Formats: sequence, C-alpha cells, structure tokens
Amino acid sequence: MDSVMARSLKVAVIGAGAAGLVAARELQREGHLVVVFEKNSKLGGTWVYDPRVETDPLSLGPRREIVQSSLYSSLRTNLPRQIMGFLDYPFQKRENGGDVRTFPGHQEVLSFLNHFAQQFQLVNLIRFDTEVVRVERVNGRKDQWIVESRSCASESEMEVFQAVVICNGHNSEPRTADILGT
Repeated sequence: MDSVMARSLKVAVIGAGAAGLVAARELQREGHLVVVFEKNSKLGGTWVYDPRVETDPLSLGPRREIVQSSLYSSLRTNLPRQIMGFLDYPFQKRENGGDVRTFPGHQEVLSFLNHFAQQFQLVNLIRFDTEVVRVERVNGRKDQWIVESRSCASESEMEVFQAVVICNGHNSEPRTADILGT
C-alpha cells in the first residue's frame, strides 16, 4: 500500500455501471472496504437493456413507473471498441467469429462489464436491488456520511461510511426543454 494511504476507509459506491465498477476496483486495490449499491437486479447501469417503456414518454408524470434503461434493442456504442476498455483491461473483439465491427452493441458492452466484475471479484461487493434514498454528512462532519438505502426485501437501512462515490449516471431521466405552449 502506498505510504500516502494512512488508513483503510469504508466507502459506499452508488451505482454498478462502468464508473461504479471501476471505482470499486480501484478503491479495493487501495485497501478500502467497499460496498456498492445497485438499485437494479443486474450490474451494468445504462447497458442493461429493458424492453419495457415508461407510460409517460417524456418521463414527467410523478406517478409513472420508472424504467431505468435508456437504450434501445439495436443500440451500438458511439465509441470504437479500441477505446471502450480500461487501461489494464482492454475491450477485446468477440471470440468464435462474433461481431467484429468497430462499434460494439450494448449486449457486448454488458458482457464486458460482467466479465470485468467477475475477474476482479466485484460482484460480491454489490448489494443488488438496493436503492440509495439519502446521503448526508453525520453532524456536519467531513469524514462520515450516513447512507440510507432501501431494498426490495427490507425496510430502510442507515449505514455510516467514511467516503461516498456517486456513480449513478445521468441517462435514466430525459432532459426536456421548457418551451412555451407545449
């Protein structure tokens, strides 16, 4: 461990998409105790396809069912596979005659993230189906945070962490222009 690293911290990572998985791996490599909160039943964030659509196409209705996936079934990345990977974990072309196109489809990105999480033993750090509903400092302290979460199986739980990394993305709710008359 680096001499700058004085102690191990208990760290909450919110979101098990690409950013959350990389954050969890790096924090774990530095010797921290990591807990990843993922509100869905699968890791992968925006890359998890869900064929359902919201009843409100603009996602403005407060009582609508929220569908977290923002992608469509034929989505391909807008980045070439050569730069989709991580420095020490490159995004490889599929073996066995798979898709060799430069811009991979969402299924391939999700597969990449699942393999990454398995290889670095990140899956056991993830609390699936657990939504973070509140994060705030403990009595104004800068070194302790209360993370309140709610899972499908239990009531709300509160836990204290020394650091919080928010990796929940921004693609689950559309941003719409406020245009007069619409």
